[in-house]
Amino acid sequence: MNDDTYTLRSGRLAATVKAHGAELCSLTGGAGFEFVWQAGPEWPRHAPLLFPIVGRLANDELRHRGKSYRMTQHGFARDSRFAWAERGESRCTLVLEDSAATRALYPFAFRLSAAYAIDESGLDLTLTIANTGEETLPASIGGHPAFNWPLRAEGVKEDYALTFAQAESSPVRRLDGGLLRPAAEPSPIKGAVLPLSESLFADDAIIFERIDSNSVRYAAGQGASTGTWLTMSWRGFRELGVWSKPAGAPFLCIEPWRGYASPAGFAGEFSDKPGLMHIAPGAEESLSFRIEVGSS
Repeated sequence: MNDDTYTLRSGRLAATVKAHGAELCSLTGGAGFEFVWQAGPEWPRHAPLLFPIVGRLANDELRHRGKSYRMTQHGFARDSRFAWAERGESRCTLVLEDSAATRALYPFAFRLSAAYAIDESGLDLTLTIANTGEETLPASIGGHPAFNWPLRAEGVKEDYALTFAQAESSPVRRLDGGLLRPAAEPSPIKGAVLPLSESLFADDAIIFERIDSNSVRYAAGQGASTGTWLTMSWRGFRELGVWSKPAGAPFLCIEPWRGYASPAGFAGEFSDKPGLMHIAPGAEESLSFRIEVGSS
């Protein structure tokens, strides 16, 4: 058995997961059609997991009880090797626990598990953070899956849209130097629809700090019922990021988050950073998202 990757199968769908970062690196449908971005030169990742932070900290610095720790963007989980805890035909679980290496960056005890399960219509990922220490665990977590944009090579990017389950009228947040700008900005969503174009990402990610929907459909024709499509739904996540590189990169990231980058000007204790979960000793927090795919 290959310890580096593992493939789950159910009916027409197959998903491959890497031990490195517990990262989804392939999701294929009928006739082997690939939905996940294949880590090209524009961006060398597929669907990294963001933990114990989402986004950046000011000066890449985590402060805790008078000490400073270097914590780079999105944290260390995406660059850590997880251990296989379970491997079955249609499900697998990977685990990352604190170690001397993680404590040099993040001085907390934790156990992070990533449980993937596939069925005939989609893939579920459940992320569980357990506090195995004796003090409150401050943490954020997020998904960062990248999908081909356009989904089919013969398509046109501007034909695609994100259609949310509900109308979304709240303003959005944008980044400056990786940190949250002080003021919210008008949302580019029109009712429940976000028409996609490269120009949307000239200022980095679009961050929905307040999102009413718990699902979004990604397809050409503003959610048309025919063609190739993808739907993401989530539970436990409170924010959503949407991102691509604006200079022709052929991928789109739809990112359920629990947390976000530090606000510009914030330089306090890490535990006081806005957007964090605070998990009590012995407790755990579970969040999940599902990717359903289809073609007609």
